[in-house]
Amino acid sequence: MVNVKSHPKFSNIYIVEDETIERLATKNLTPGIRVYGEQLYRFKDEEYRAWDPFRSKLAASIEKGIIEIPIKEGTRILYLGAASGTTASHVSDIIGEKGKIFCIEFSPRVMKELIEVSKLRKNMIPILADARIPSSYRTFVEIVDVIYCDVAQPDQANILIDNAEYYLRKKGKVMIAIKARSIDVTKEPTEIFKKEIKIMEDGGIRVLDVKRLDPFDKDHAMVLGEFT
Repeated sequence: MVNVKSHPKFSNIYIVEDETIERLATKNLTPGIRVYGEQLYRFKDEEYRAWDPFRSKLAASIEKGIIEIPIKEGTRILYLGAASGTTASHVSDIIGEKGKIFCIEFSPRVMKELIEVSKLRKNMIPILADARIPSSYRTFVEIVDVIYCDVAQPDQANILIDNAEYYLRKKGKVMIAIKARSIDVTKEPTEIFKKEIKIMEDGGIRVLDVKRLDPFDKDHAMVLGEFT
């Protein structure tokens, strides 16, 4: 027996209840199609995709109680480090056909998988490019409401700021998944998170919330901010 209810805080995000467990889910924009082997559920003539917080840092941040997910129906998003499209596909479900995701990915090998996901999801636009050079994709990307950054690079906070200056509307929101071990393996993650947050604040981003993502992603933190 399956029951599906809306998430108490965030729009277009759901909680699936079956006999043994509760799990996050999104309503499938492409019914019958899985992206990464996730469980599908039918409920009242709709299909929902289980959203695994061990595979998606955005889902992990929800499980950890982040105060806001600035992604809703119709949102335009610049997604830096879209990889094979696991999290991007759930964002695609949330924003629906009226929204748009500009998916920046650097690896040609991974881009092939991202293109396959994007073929069936018309709100996903895959772009093979280096997120450190935002000017290189300005002919493809519009002004956006949100930047989601998951690039796992030593200069990831600066990459986010550079892209915000190009593409993010005033008062637009950012979410960045900071991977401490990608920046400096010799320092404590807490020290690295403070340093990256200081870089963001100096770059005009007001930090609204920070959540450590353990145990879903070790030595990671999700930072939510507003571009001022």
